[in-house]
Amino acid sequence: MNYLMSDDPQTEELARRAAAGDPTALDELLAQIGPQVLRRCQRFLPCQQDAEEACQDVLLQVATHISSFAGRSKFSTWLYVVVANCARQTYRSLKRRAMEQPSEVQQTDIPDPRRTSIIASSRLDLLDALERLDADRPELVTPLVLRDVCQLDYAEIADYLGIPSGTLKSRIHAARQHVRASLYPA
Repeated sequence: MNYLMSDDPQTEELARRAAAGDPTALDELLAQIGPQVLRRCQRFLPCQQDAEEACQDVLLQVATHISSFAGRSKFSTWLYVVVANCARQTYRSLKRRAMEQPSEVQQTDIPDPRRTSIIASSRLDLLDALERLDADRPELVTPLVLRDVCQLDYAEIADYLGIPSGTLKSRIHAARQHVRASLYPA
């Protein structure tokens, strides 16, 4: 059961109307999902500023790409994919910016989340593992994120991805093995 983004019929209806080009419905939809999107981004990214940046990216993506929501799946499932992709993109961007900064310019007063919190460290380690998985087997990332991070049920994910349940379970199993090996090298 996805516990942060609701499958509220009103939200689904707003999404359908927004996808059909209704600007008022889009405004209402963005206002309604904003807090949920921020909470979901916070589950991915340990720093509040980073989660807020990802949240803004998600809302922008929804606003600009809502017409691609065809209604074949639940809007909440579609939104989960957008959230996961934006959070991962924000993380990649932050890593790239950190690597591009000369060491004398880097701010030393900002605590390293990996050293200050077990939860933050675990989130960052998972994001790194997902990046490695994306490089090796990109088709495995979305099923794993939707199942293990977003906690959607198998039927909903299979429906969204348009693949048989057995294929989905196989991909999730392979993704878990890859991530486990990445997180806990032998």
